[in-house]
Amino acid sequence: MAGDSGTATGYPPRMAARLDEYRSKRRPGRTPEPLPDRAESSGAPPGHERHDSPGGAFVVHEHHARSLHWDVRLERDGVLVSFAVPKGLPEEPGTVRLAVHTEDHPMEYADFSGRIPEGEYGAGEMTIWDRGRYETRKWSDDEISVVLHGERARGRYVFFRGGSRWQVIRSDPPSDPGAAPMPEVVRPMLAVAGTLPAPEEERAWAFEFKWDGVRALARVEGGRVRLFSRRGDDITATYPELAGLGAELGTTRVWLDGEIVALRDGRPSFSALGGRVHASPRRATQLAARQPVTYLVFDLLYLDGHSCLDLPYEQRRRLLDKLGLDGPHWRVPPHYTGDGAAVVAAAAEQELEGVLAKRLDSVYRPGERGTAWVKITDLRTAEVVVGGWQPGTGRRAGTFGSLLLGIPDEDGLRYVGRVGTGFTDDALRSLRTKLNRIERRTSPFAGAVPRDRAHAPHWVSPKLVGEVAFKAWTNDGRLRAPTWRGLRTDRDPGEPAS
Repeated sequence: MAGDSGTATGYPPRMAARLDEYRSKRRPGRTPEPLPDRAESSGAPPGHERHDSPGGAFVVHEHHARSLHWDVRLERDGVLVSFAVPKGLPEEPGTVRLAVHTEDHPMEYADFSGRIPEGEYGAGEMTIWDRGRYETRKWSDDEISVVLHGERARGRYVFFRGGSRWQVIRSDPPSDPGAAPMPEVVRPMLAVAGTLPAPEEERAWAFEFKWDGVRALARVEGGRVRLFSRRGDDITATYPELAGLGAELGTTRVWLDGEIVALRDGRPSFSALGGRVHASPRRATQLAARQPVTYLVFDLLYLDGHSCLDLPYEQRRRLLDKLGLDGPHWRVPPHYTGDGAAVVAAAAEQELEGVLAKRLDSVYRPGERGTAWVKITDLRTAEVVVGGWQPGTGRRAGTFGSLLLGIPDEDGLRYVGRVGTGFTDDALRSLRTKLNRIERRTSPFAGAVPRDRAHAPHWVSPKLVGEVAFKAWTNDGRLRAPTWRGLRTDRDPGEPAS
């Protein structure tokens, strides 16, 4: 597409000079990228520099460099004018994204794809994401308005500069009239405790293993992932090893629902996950190498401009499977239809927490708990609020011996017992620090705590939610043989127990 003579590669001097910066960043023989020679001759072929060009070719490269981005390249005056767009071209009108104006590239780059070696400028995998023709609506030093006609990129985009910063915006409606904007927040659908459906009804249900982890929803856009807890807190920095999920999805825009788990001896372990849940971003980066997590994705709530909430579960799962999510720290676990008893037996054999039964025709109801999703488990757990602690003795001297627990009801925080087992040394230290910060003089419980259950108690404000496993409820509403499983930072202290 370049002109005739002027250089060995067909570039007249002025165009070849525009490639000086491109050449200066690349070493011949070290990169597979095209490297045209420097022009030595003089004089450009008449009419080669088409400043009034109505348009030309364009190419968009997906560049998995140190940071994933998309390079938009527009043919202009015999070179490819290039912009690096970290989150890709916006799909929705009015969305503004950063667009870094980079060095001009040679026309041969329109056909380039390959891996740039480590140590070289732009190291990483480069693939052609889209290509086609474009029309020029405006081209000035501060604004470039074009209409792209590609397989994936279609529509009018405006690159504009404010100071030294370039940005890009889509200025026409998306080609899909039924497209819906991507929601900023989605709350998870919840299950009720129950039993297996009747055998004659099992064909209407799917069965999934219940994983012993923390619920997490993932919003992926522009190759970046943001993770949210059940109550809507941003927990992205807590699990840095999941960032690669965004790169795998690329420009695919999704909301995912799933469970973050940590494995111990090949099985999900909530206690193993405990040290990750409260880690600072710096500490999380260190722990990611020692105790990595896995994101088990089981539902799809939004896909490329379309809400999936009103689709039946069966159809959502088919769409989820088509995404092919299978990375070092994320995957889509299987689901099974029919014969729920066999799935429950398999869960027990593998010492998993239990099974979730979901109606095949069930829609997704954010933030609601309904009978279309049923959790079936032999492991009895309860979410409890910490209302106080008792000093420890012996090896526990200097920390707490047990926690005083409650469950919120209409009268306030109801005392349900104390727990003194199940704590790791790290949990003891971390919890004691948190307890010291919320200490108070009076009891937070609505009623009196039995004196034989609270010797020299230290009261705390009811701000910490934990989970315990226990054998049964006593006749007077107490936990029998509770064992601590960990804090639940994804739960609200005022939320009714599930």
